Amino acid sequence: MTATEETATGEDALFVLTAVLLTPARFPSVLGDDYPEVCAALGLAPGEEGYGLVLGQDGGGARWTVAIDDVSLVACALAAWDCGMEYDLSPDERSVVSVLPGWPLAVAVSAPGIPAPHDPPPDPESGRRPLAPPDAETWGPAQRRLGADEIALRWAVWREQYEGAEEPAGDGTAEAATGTGSGPAEPSNEGVRRVLREAHAYVESPPPPGRVRSAFASDGARTLRADGPGWSLVARTDDMAFVLLDDMPGDVIPVGRGPRLPGLLQALDAMAAKPV
Repeated sequence: MTATEETATGEDALFVLTAVLLTPARFPSVLGDDYPEVCAALGLAPGEEGYGLVLGQDGGGARWTVAIDDVSLVACALAAWDCGMEYDLSPDERSVVSVLPGWPLAVAVSAPGIPAPHDPPPDPESGRRPLAPPDAETWGPAQRRLGADEIALRWAVWREQYEGAEEPAGDGTAEAATGTGSGPAEPSNEGVRRVLREAHAYVESPPPPGRVRSAFASDGARTLRADGPGWSLVARTDDMAFVLLDDMPGDVIPVGRGPRLPGLLQALDAMAAKPV
């Protein structure tokens, strides 16, 4: 976004800095493994249509997150900003579901002409603590999910690094693992086997919304993202997969297609949450 927008006037003005979608098919995965988990972290009911999250500052510089039910408004704003266009994101008061102190995500910009971003004073009635981004400085669930986001976003770059990855054994597990910035790592085939078992279980018994998501990719393929307790999987339906594990800090494990992975990916895509 190239400029801030003001959604009100006077002391209650909210200078909009950015916005994100919170839907079963698209949500800030750094906050949780699935859509209901992220909603719970924000104190929101996991409604079927989802929300738009508008992050901004009030006239005194305090951080606020406004959840609105006008998902299409936020989607249009994001599409315009991605194209470098201006868009006046001014939610109608009737669309506001909740106003939360703080920001759940790190925001690198601030509104000009007002004090620097800071948390508002605690509310003695609600006792609610301001939202704050999860710690992504050390390896853990948040950083593991951010790593999976990066792979999904830059698939071609990551894929080039693993042209020599070995095909999986008959059970569909990779025989090679490579560290990201920490050098080669020992393979953890049992960890990958567990991930694939749990992913297969998702096909038989659907997990919470958002645990499996599917997005458009090139050449008619789909990019798949699946998460579970302690793991993330990123794959393309026409290619291989990558696995990240909480208990293997900084490592990305490639999983070749082999005989069984294609069927699993197609089954996951069939039941995945997809953007409208």
